[in-house]
Amino acid sequence: MVLKKNIIALTLAATCAALSLSAAAQVPAGYPADYAKIVDGAKKEGKLVVYSTTDTKAAESLVKDFNALYPGIKVEYNDMNSTEVYNRFISEAAAGGNTADVLWSSSMDLQIKLVADGYAMQYKSPELAAIPNWAVMNDTAYGTTFEPAVFVYNKRLVPANEVPATHTDFAKLLTTKTDKYKDKVTTYDIEKSGVGFMFVTQDSHVNENAFWDLVKAFGATGLRVQSSTGTMLERISSGENLIGYNIIGSYALVRAKKDPNIGVVIPKDYTLVLSRVQFINKTAKNPNAAKLWVDYLLSKRGQNVVANEAKLFAIRSDVTGEATSAELSKEIGNGLKPVPVNTSLLQYLDQTKRLAFLKKWKETMAKK
Repeated sequence: MVLKKNIIALTLAATCAALSLSAAAQVPAGYPADYAKIVDGAKKEGKLVVYSTTDTKAAESLVKDFNALYPGIKVEYNDMNSTEVYNRFISEAAAGGNTADVLWSSSMDLQIKLVADGYAMQYKSPELAAIPNWAVMNDTAYGTTFEPAVFVYNKRLVPANEVPATHTDFAKLLTTKTDKYKDKVTTYDIEKSGVGFMFVTQDSHVNENAFWDLVKAFGATGLRVQSSTGTMLERISSGENLIGYNIIGSYALVRAKKDPNIGVVIPKDYTLVLSRVQFINKTAKNPNAAKLWVDYLLSKRGQNVVANEAKLFAIRSDVTGEATSAELSKEIGNGLKPVPVNTSLLQYLDQTKRLAFLKKWKETMAKK
């Protein structure tokens, strides 16, 4: 009987040692040794729930590679629009029910609001040093991508000499060829799209006079608005619309590679840069798995997938490929205007300021 107990004890000890070695083997190079505890904890949790605005198709390669790295963790990936991510999380958190472990959204301002309102866990990622300072807030919210806001046009119907290279060119085109572009210009519905609203408020800060001149030109042509990037790209491709403004460049450039009707311009005067922000829910049911996801998405391995498979533009400067901050910096240089991951984004979430901006937008578009 004593011998049997000893055998069981030795077997359990060997199993624990094997599990410990397995966790240690999955600790990325350069990470602290005690990171194995996070890996072990994540394996015990066995699950990760992500709420995200990133299209499932674009995120698929990331989820697949994460599963290859950590095969014991099932990823429940939920793709929604930015307002839905925010509202669903808020309502579920208020009810005390199950909700996301990680929120990853292109609506940077709504993400920062959730962080500022105390919903996020402070977690210092081992990848912190590789991320630009402007893309991190209080070791809590992390920017993960470097996506340009671009102009998109129909290559069949917009001749090369009409394609705008700058925001001023865009306004001039609509002012001089108003009849041709009547009801043919599209952008996000800034009353419904968090990303669209954030882009135009940033535009107004970067180049206020030129921006409001362009808004006036939008009004003269009868701007058509949509809530999704996909809808705008479809309508530009078909010719229903001829040109689009402030469209997320990662999606547009992927579409342009397979659609001969789609042309993309990265503005030469200045280019706003969006970074999808992620944070861990402070009351996450699977906090260790959430930490693994945050670190993976910021790691060189994860960022290589972001750039070269998901085509979302890597934020790390040490990642190579077309869809990277390094390549974009070569092309645009000082004209790149990354939207900072900080509380300055909350300015227009104040209802009074938001309504004042929307009122000015509508009044400017109505001017003759």
